[in-house]
Amino acid sequence: MVLRGYLALVLLLLCCLLPVSASEADGPAWLAPVREAPYWISSGVYQNIVTIRRWVLTGSSYCETPQRHILYDRRGRFLGYISNALNPVETQFRLNHARARYMEQGEVDSWVAGGPDTLGYPFALSCDQPHVEMAAALRRYFGQEADSQIWGTWDDLSIGSESDTVSLHQALRSIYATRIAQQRLNLPEQLPLYLAGKLLIESGAQARAHSSANARGIMQLSPAVLNDCGIAERNHWHRMAQIDCALRLLNQNARNIAPRFEARFGDLPEAKRQRLFTLLLIQAYHGGAGRVMALLEDEQLSRPAAYFARHHSRFSAGDIAFGMIFHNLGRNRLGLASLYYIADVEIAVAELCAQPVLGADPACVGIDKLAGLIDGR
Repeated sequence: MVLRGYLALVLLLLCCLLPVSASEADGPAWLAPVREAPYWISSGVYQNIVTIRRWVLTGSSYCETPQRHILYDRRGRFLGYISNALNPVETQFRLNHARARYMEQGEVDSWVAGGPDTLGYPFALSCDQPHVEMAAALRRYFGQEADSQIWGTWDDLSIGSESDTVSLHQALRSIYATRIAQQRLNLPEQLPLYLAGKLLIESGAQARAHSSANARGIMQLSPAVLNDCGIAERNHWHRMAQIDCALRLLNQNARNIAPRFEARFGDLPEAKRQRLFTLLLIQAYHGGAGRVMALLEDEQLSRPAAYFARHHSRFSAGDIAFGMIFHNLGRNRLGLASLYYIADVEIAVAELCAQPVLGADPACVGIDKLAGLIDGR
């Protein structure tokens, strides 16, 4: 009976699968719904994606039960969820069955079967994200975990003492204030808050975090970047050095991106322009300044940006930042992880601002602490 059930499901999937496919030049079949999407669908997408990513990262709403996958469409709209099966193969069957059902019900106008090595559409997100432990990361960041307090020196910086240690939060603010006073930084005013959000997402505030790509430390910097900051290998894990290097990297990215950004989005209202610039700096930290600059000025990759610049009143700054990436998925090594990164940092910022120690911080003004959103028209 079980075998017959599987065969019936296979037949259902084969029969219902529409001939949705992308050309060989455009990549795998799941990209077809992306390539066919008009730019206007990006209106509201940022809030939608941040909402569902918040469920995943905080284990809330439909992700209160971790053994689930939630499904969403190309506008980031939540469609539903499935309960995971006992193994990945059966779970994929359930996902594909749900995808076919959503199309049959008119929720989406196409669907693509996913597999072990390929994405499907509608897109799916696993609620089980063991690498993200927001509560524990916040405790480390605010010095509430054993060994999470720090003190020491780096370059011309000195923080705390052996008998008077400080939290990572205090260290980050101190280093930023010092570099600002020295006129070594020229960054948007909310960048320290976003740097803290990056720290939570990148490493969970763990000093010895080490990725499979050899990114190291609390800011998950590559050896090449650390070397560019003049940090000897023996100090690659030094938390003060990591924060100082991350600020230097952000400042360098801002300097390189700013003229291209102004050429493309210089006509946006001031608050919206600064908001979008901040989000693109977050993206540059994840994927590199060169990739963001290409989104602004490359002949093909900048087409979404050109559209959003002309019609910016229809979109939030977040919608524009997401749309520039979404409509280029599959190009220049841009994937769904690139979309999620901005949302994840935003969620971490909202979680920070929900803490009593930051509740009155001017940088947190305007943050919706309940939804984890910072956005606006």
